[in-house]
Amino acid sequence: MKYRIILLTFLLPSTMLWQMTAVAQQPSRLTTDLIEHTDRVWLDGYLSNLSLNELKTAVERFQTVEIRNRRPVLGWALNSNRKNTLQTAYRVMLATSPDMLDKDSADVWDSRRTESDNSVAVAVESDLLPSTVYYWKVKTWDNHGDESRWSAIRAFVTADKLDGVTARYPLQITDEYPVRSTALSNSLHLFDFGKDAFGRLKLTIPSTLATADTILIRLGEAIKDGRIDRNPVGTVRYAEYRLPVIAGTHTYIIKIRPDRRNTNVGANESAVSPILMPDYTGEALPFRYCEVENCLPLTGHAVQVVRQTVHYPFDGTAAAFHSSDSTLNAVWEMCKYSVKATSFAGVYVDGDRERIPYEADALINQLCHYAADREFAIARYSHEYLLYHPTWPSEWAMQSVLMAWTDYLYTGNRQSLQRFYSDLKAKSLLGLKESNGLISTRTGKLTSDFLQTIHFSGDNFRDIVDWPQSEMDGFIHSDYNAVVNAYHYRALYLLSLIAEAVGNNSEKEEFARLASQMKKDFNRAFFDAEKGCYRDGVGIDHSSLHANMFAVAFGLVADRHIPSVLSFIRSRGMACSVYGSQFLGDAVYDAHNADYGLQLLASSGTRSWYNMLRAGSTISMEAWDNRYKPNQDWNHIWGAAALNLISRKLMGVEPLEPGFAKIRIKPQPATLRQATIKLPSIRGDIYVSFNNLVGESFTVEATVPVNATAEVWLPKLSGKYSLTVDGQPQKGTPSGNFVIVTAGSGRHEFVIN
Repeated sequence: MKYRIILLTFLLPSTMLWQMTAVAQQPSRLTTDLIEHTDRVWLDGYLSNLSLNELKTAVERFQTVEIRNRRPVLGWALNSNRKNTLQTAYRVMLATSPDMLDKDSADVWDSRRTESDNSVAVAVESDLLPSTVYYWKVKTWDNHGDESRWSAIRAFVTADKLDGVTARYPLQITDEYPVRSTALSNSLHLFDFGKDAFGRLKLTIPSTLATADTILIRLGEAIKDGRIDRNPVGTVRYAEYRLPVIAGTHTYIIKIRPDRRNTNVGANESAVSPILMPDYTGEALPFRYCEVENCLPLTGHAVQVVRQTVHYPFDGTAAAFHSSDSTLNAVWEMCKYSVKATSFAGVYVDGDRERIPYEADALINQLCHYAADREFAIARYSHEYLLYHPTWPSEWAMQSVLMAWTDYLYTGNRQSLQRFYSDLKAKSLLGLKESNGLISTRTGKLTSDFLQTIHFSGDNFRDIVDWPQSEMDGFIHSDYNAVVNAYHYRALYLLSLIAEAVGNNSEKEEFARLASQMKKDFNRAFFDAEKGCYRDGVGIDHSSLHANMFAVAFGLVADRHIPSVLSFIRSRGMACSVYGSQFLGDAVYDAHNADYGLQLLASSGTRSWYNMLRAGSTISMEAWDNRYKPNQDWNHIWGAAALNLISRKLMGVEPLEPGFAKIRIKPQPATLRQATIKLPSIRGDIYVSFNNLVGESFTVEATVPVNATAEVWLPKLSGKYSLTVDGQPQKGTPSGNFVIVTAGSGRHEFVIN
């Protein structure tokens, strides 16, 4: 009888199974101030079995997440087997003992049943104490009338000082082993770890294997003629170390020498210092290859070669993508890995050459991290760090506003907006506005008082457009710069939304007015009606890719001018840097030119993401190729923009409302036949796949997380289309070349012919 019941269970329709099981499951993925694993303890970078309540008796050096808000924000993911499920209420209990919670009692805070759909940013309503371990749990009610079970209990510890600084994970160390080894001679061996990473080397060698008292170790990122390249281009790394050995079997650590430039805590032109590695990880070097010389054949002997890789905690299973285009797949995997590999400093930095946080790197890193992992704290920490440690480009100061709004869209948590609202207003550079409605860094308004408002302490605040300068498509700088003013418009527009989010309605209206006027002033100053595109500056006849792609990406172009501006953009090709490609991709897809977008993403030309792999790098590079930036490094996150362009634009998954309360799913496949993506969000995983019979039919399968809704955009194949949603005919809402339908949580199928 037991086996018959199991067999019957498999044969039952899924709808009947839902009715037989609990439909309101316990909440999961609990977060405190955006951090999920607040109860974990690391011992010098390695995860341990220690619990938070054991720390007072621990003799080891340990690291934990420390919550630094007096009233932190809690979040959770809902789970339900029913479609179209929304939270209607919650109850949170917070206590200083898990035993109290087991008895449904709380000595710190009990929210009681609270009618609300908020599951991502519920603020604790009692002041917490420093240096204290707290425990909490949550239960929910939904629109089907179901009450969930209590969640598992989650613990967190507060910091010694509750100063409001964003909490983040400590850095983690992962032991990685070579994927292949090659005996180059009897005493010379080459080890390949398969991918580049930041770390140090650990060797276990029996002394009987050594032919000398000292072993020579070489570490490098590049290979040439079967050996580690000892004179690589630019800032591609190579290093040699001598290791004295002693009798017996011993484990040796190769201590990495600090680089003079990226560990020098001195002022550069923006008075920003490099980020230093913590003492519990030690210094790290990026390398893929290791040579061991003066050692006898290793086969069959107890020799271990281990790379102790340093990175921010990363879930490599959180996101996935696969398509019918192998080049696109390879680009995605490289860019996804780049997020993990370049997180070695615990804050977003520009790469190994400087290890300095820059706004442009952080903005692209933020978007890429959201596409790769359900992790939001390091992006917020990096953004807030840059508010008070800004770099020299004027456009990048305004990127702080873009990062702040993106943080809110992806998290639904307005803590940071509220705390730094005044700083964000200053970062719009409104103080540089002239009587013509434009801003300028060249008209005498860059006073010391103004620079203090944006926390800039350097002496060379200026426009950048793109970097390096050879990647600017001939852009001509002038007093009134089109790219700078495009950023200014975008900052004003977003500040109107930010003001609304923090409850400042009067300033919301004022920023909206300023943005509307700025749009008019921008087009009056820069649009060349005769050529149908934008000039680089006032009084400048030259038109560059940059003046036009930023205008489209930031929503400055009138609908009637989109075709001519887009035609100009296409005529320039990839005439921008890997940084600029972020905004070129946004512009092309936002203008619904999916064919060109796919061409850029899947290109195998010299100026392509695939070329980075062909050059030998496994992490995104600082430039398209060594020829375009002779001093480039091979571990630069701003070269990974393709990752978020695939998720946000090609697959079309973006938050429409803060915290993914409403999701837009707008795939733009062009000629791509098939693609599937799994994306993490604050509310749960989002799955989207499509099958594209070009010109005949288009099928999308999408899974929407519980407590979220989706707006699905399907390409309209003809004027007379037929549409089904979950097998039922629907009309949808036509919008240009798309048809829009809405859907609740759960799995849905959309077919348009």
